[in-house]
Amino acid sequence: MTAQVSEQPVTRERQVPAPRPRIRGRSAAALGVIAACNAMIQLDDPIVNIALPGMREGLGLSAVDASWVVNAYLLAFGGLLLLGGRAGDLLGRRRVFMAGVALFTVAAALRPLAPSGEFLVAVRAVQGAGAALAAPSGLALLLSTFVEGGCRKRAIALCTTVGAVSTAGGLLLAGALTSLGSWRWVLLLDVPVGLAILLLAPLVLRETPRHRGRFDLPGALLSAAGAAALVYGLTRAAELPWSDPGVAGWVCAGVALLAVFAVVERRARQPIVTPRLFADRDRLLAYLGTLAVPGALIGTYFFLNQFFQREHGWSALATACALLPLPVTMAVTAVAAARLERYTGARRMWVAGASMLAAGNLWLATLSTDHAYVTSVLPALLLLGAGMACSVLPATVLATSGLRGDEAGGAAGVLNALQSVGGSVGLATLVTVSSHTGGMPGGFATSAAFACLVLLAASLVGRGRGR
Repeated sequence: MTAQVSEQPVTRERQVPAPRPRIRGRSAAALGVIAACNAMIQLDDPIVNIALPGMREGLGLSAVDASWVVNAYLLAFGGLLLLGGRAGDLLGRRRVFMAGVALFTVAAALRPLAPSGEFLVAVRAVQGAGAALAAPSGLALLLSTFVEGGCRKRAIALCTTVGAVSTAGGLLLAGALTSLGSWRWVLLLDVPVGLAILLLAPLVLRETPRHRGRFDLPGALLSAAGAAALVYGLTRAAELPWSDPGVAGWVCAGVALLAVFAVVERRARQPIVTPRLFADRDRLLAYLGTLAVPGALIGTYFFLNQFFQREHGWSALATACALLPLPVTMAVTAVAAARLERYTGARRMWVAGASMLAAGNLWLATLSTDHAYVTSVLPALLLLGAGMACSVLPATVLATSGLRGDEAGGAAGVLNALQSVGGSVGLATLVTVSSHTGGMPGGFATSAAFACLVLLAASLVGRGRGR
C-alpha cells in the first residue's frame, strides 16, 4: 500500500472545510504520555549542551572528555534504535516503552551525582540505551492508537508541537539555572517528566499484541555495530579531518557493516527490519528527507550559540531567549499543519517547508557581527521554525503509512535511526566546511544545501503515479 498524496487542482468542493479530527478521552491521554516522552528526549539535548561548560569546570574534564559526554549518548542511541523498534513488536510496545523511560529517568537522576567524568559518560550511555527503547516504541504506540487519516496526522502534529515547546522551555530553564545556579541542577529537569510518564503509562496506554517471532541476533549485532561505528566516525569528524584514520576508518567500517546488515536482512527469516519497508518509492523519499533535514537545522543552534556568547558576550540565558523564536514558531506552525495539509497535500506542504529551510539558512549565511538581531537573525529563525514544522509532518506521515501491524516498531526504529545519523552527518559536515571556509557563513550555506536535498525529495513525491 502506498501513502496517498493529493496533487489534484483545488476545486470549490475541496475548499469546503472537512470536519476537524477530534482526539478525545483515553486516546488524548495516551497521546499526552507519548508526546511527553518525545519532549523529554528532545529536552535533554539543550540541557546537556548548556550545562557542558559547567561540567568541564566542575569535574575537571578535558575537551575530549567533554565530547564523550555527548558521544556516549549518541552511540548508544543510534546503535540500538533498530533493536528497540523490533523489541516493541515482539515483547509488547508499552512494556518496552516503559522500560526505556525507566532507564532514561534513572540515568538522568544519577547524572547530578556524578563524582567523575567516567561515571557521567557511563550514565549517559545508559540514558542513550533507554531513549533507543522508548523513542521507536512511543512512535509505534502512536501508530497503533490512531488509524491512518486525520487523527493520526493531528497526533503527529501535536507531538511535533510539544517537542518544539519542550525545546523552547529547555532553552530557557537550562539558561536560567546555569546562570543562577549549578550545572547539577540543570540535569534534574528530565526526572519529573520521566516519573510522570511511568505513573500514567499503565493507566492510559494499551499494550499491543505480542507478534510471534524471535530476535534476529545477527541483524541486531550488525545494525548496532554499524550505526555506532558510523555515528562515532562522524562525531570525530567534528574534531579531526575526514582523511584521519580515526574518522575515515570508522565511517568506512560503519558503512561496510550496514551493507552486510542489508544483505543479511534480505536472507533472514524474521529480519529486524522488514525489506518491504524500502519497496515503496514515497517512503524511500520520506526516509531521504528525514536523513537530510537535521543538517538543515542543527547549524542554527551550533553556530548561533557561539555567535551570541563569543562574539557578543551574551549570557547563556540571553542566548536562550534569542533562539526562542525558532521553537516557538515551529510549535505554532505545527498546530495548524495537520489541517493545512488537507488543503495543500503532503507534497506541496513539504516543498514549502523545505524552501523555507533553504531561505532561512541562506539568510543566516550573510550574517556578520555588526548586523542587528531583529533585522538579521529573527526573520531567519521564523523561516526555519515554520519550515521545520511543514517538513516534519508530511515526511513522518509518508514514512509510516501503509504498514502492517508487525511493522510499526521496525518502521519507527528506521525513522528514528535516520534522524540520529542525519544529525551526526549534518554536524560533522557543517563543522568541516566551516573550518575550511572561514566560519559561520560556509556552515549556513551547507545547511542550505541539506535543505535543498530535502526539497528534491519532496518534489519527487507522488511523481509518475497518476495522482
